[in-house]
Amino acid sequence: MIAAGFAGDLAAVTRERDHLDPTVRIAVLNAMDRLGCLTVADVVVALHDDDGRVRRRALELSTSLKGRGVKTTLITALVQALSDPEPLVVDGACWAIGERRAAVAVATLCDLAKHHTDPRCREAAVAALGAIGSSEGLSTIISCLDDKPNIRRRVVVALASFEGDTVDDALDRCRVDHDWQVRQAVEMLERSSPLG
Repeated sequence: MIAAGFAGDLAAVTRERDHLDPTVRIAVLNAMDRLGCLTVADVVVALHDDDGRVRRRALELSTSLKGRGVKTTLITALVQALSDPEPLVVDGACWAIGERRAAVAVATLCDLAKHHTDPRCREAAVAALGAIGSSEGLSTIISCLDDKPNIRRRVVVALASFEGDTVDDALDRCRVDHDWQVRQAVEMLERSSPLG
């Protein structure tokens, strides 16, 4: 099947899309992407797969999709994936949404950043909010300065998308954070800033 993908044998690849082994289903997605024939519909179907690894891989591949449905159907599917029971799938959905700068997801991402039980998902939601850069997500990003150190570090990166006194105050708070990596993140942000 993998050889078929490299050989360009689309028929052989697609025959295996419902294979019982999830690693084969992942290989099908990879091959379709490599062949340039992966569609929004393929990703949407894969996002309903029983195996979280397949759903996660579909999210990773979704960022390369172009054409019909990427601004509508795909975004709807990505937002729905934010409620997946598997944290790594939620993490992947946050990343894919951030890559697409899908502002329609801001409210859901805010809820995840504040309330998800898995810190990886909260961190990914903060990252996505920063990537989107909507002012509607700023207060949530700043509120996450009361979370774990890795999330506070992510807040610093997310704040790079914003300006204003509130942002400056939040960065001042990060400069004296008890975690040295949070303080270091502010220093790195200032060094990379065109004004810094």
